[in-house]
Amino acid sequence: MSTAITNARVFDGERVLGESTVVIDGTRIVAVGGEPPAGADVVDARGATLLPGLIDAHVHTAEEALAVALRFGVTTELEMQGTNTRDKRAHLTENDAVADVRSAGFGVTPPGGHPSELMPKGFNPGGPAGADTRAMPLMPFSTTPAEAVGFIPQLVATGSDYIKFMVDDGSVEGHPGLPMLDQATLSAGVAEAHRHGMLTIAHALTIEATEMAIEAGVDGLAHLFMDRPHTDEIIGLVAASGMFVVPCVVLNASMMGITGSALAEDLRVGSRLDAAWTETLHSSYNRYPQGKLEDVLASVKALHDAGVDLLVGTDASIALPSFGGVAHGASVHQELQYLVRAGLTPVQALRAATLTPARRFGLDDRGRIAEGLRADLLLVDGDPTTTISDTLNLREVWRRGTRSTLAG
Repeated sequence: MSTAITNARVFDGERVLGESTVVIDGTRIVAVGGEPPAGADVVDARGATLLPGLIDAHVHTAEEALAVALRFGVTTELEMQGTNTRDKRAHLTENDAVADVRSAGFGVTPPGGHPSELMPKGFNPGGPAGADTRAMPLMPFSTTPAEAVGFIPQLVATGSDYIKFMVDDGSVEGHPGLPMLDQATLSAGVAEAHRHGMLTIAHALTIEATEMAIEAGVDGLAHLFMDRPHTDEIIGLVAASGMFVVPCVVLNASMMGITGSALAEDLRVGSRLDAAWTETLHSSYNRYPQGKLEDVLASVKALHDAGVDLLVGTDASIALPSFGGVAHGASVHQELQYLVRAGLTPVQALRAATLTPARRFGLDDRGRIAEGLRADLLLVDGDPTTTISDTLNLREVWRRGTRSTLAG
C-alpha cells in the first residue's frame, strides 16, 4: 500500500516547493504534488515540514550508532575511517532500522601517524589478539609515494567507497611531532586514487595541512582548519580548487573544550539518548583549548561566501567521554545550528545536510525529494527553513519507505 504525506511544507533539498503532497510506494518516492492515490495510507503533516533524510558526511560508526542516527532523522552516514566497507555491510544496507552507510575504510597514514594517538593501548580494529587476520581491515600505512600508490588498488578491491588521507602532525590533538604524510606521498596517493575513479578526502586540521591537500588535488576536506584565523589567500585557494569542506564545527568546538551539554539537556535530544551517549555529549575532546570558535565560524562564512560547497558532518564516533562533545544523529542538528550562527541561512544549512553531500559523494538516489528517488524522508513539526532548531521537532522518519515514529 502506498503512503501519501499531505499538507506538508516540502523542502526538497534545494528549496521549499509549492506542492504539499508526497507519495511513497515501496522504497521510492512516486509522486510529488497531486492528489493522494485511492487507498493510500494518509499521513496528515499539517504544521510540519518534510525534508530529505539528513546526511552526516563525517562519522566513525557501527550498527548501534547507525540506529541512534536514524532516531534523529539521519538516514545516511558517511564513514571517514572504519570497517563498514562495501563487502562488510550487506546486513546494514537491508536493515531499515538503521541509517545507511558508506565508508572510506582506513585512511592512508604513516605508521604511528594520526589517529594512533587517540587509540587505547593494544587497540585492534580487527578483533582480539589471535583473530583471523583475513577479517581485519586493510591498514594502508604509507611513508613513500610507492607505498601509497600500492595501497590504492587494495583499498578499492576491499570495498572503500572513497579514499581518505591523513595529513596531520598531531599539533592540534596535543601530540606534536606525529609522523605525517609528506607532499610527495600525499600527491602520489591522490593521483593514483583519481586514476581509479575514486573520490579523495583529506583529514586536515591546520592551514598548512590544508595547503598540502590543495596542492595534491584532493576533492574534499573532512575538517576545517582550526589553528589560525582564515586569510583571504587560503579561502581563495580552497575556492579555486573546487574542493568541498566538511567543517565539523561541533568537533572543533569539542577540541576547544566546549561540551555538548546544552544539546544533551534539550529534551528533544536527551529523551532519545541512553546514559552512555548522554555522558559522552556532556564531555569534550579538550585537546586544543587555545582555539577560538569564533575564528572557525568566520572561516565557515568566508568559505560559503567564496562559493565553496559546505557539507554537514560531526566526526561522531564511540560513546566514551574521551571522544566527547558529539553524538550520532543529535550533533547533526547542532552542526546545522552552527552553520546558521556562522551566517548561512537555514535553507543553505539544510542543503549542506541533504542535496550537497549527496551530489558531492555521488549518491544520486537520495538527498532530494523527487519522483523516483529513495524514500529517505524526515518529518518535523514547525519550519526549519526559517527556524533551524525546528529540525529537532522530530516526528517521523522513513528509510527506504519504512516508517518510524520519532515523536516522544
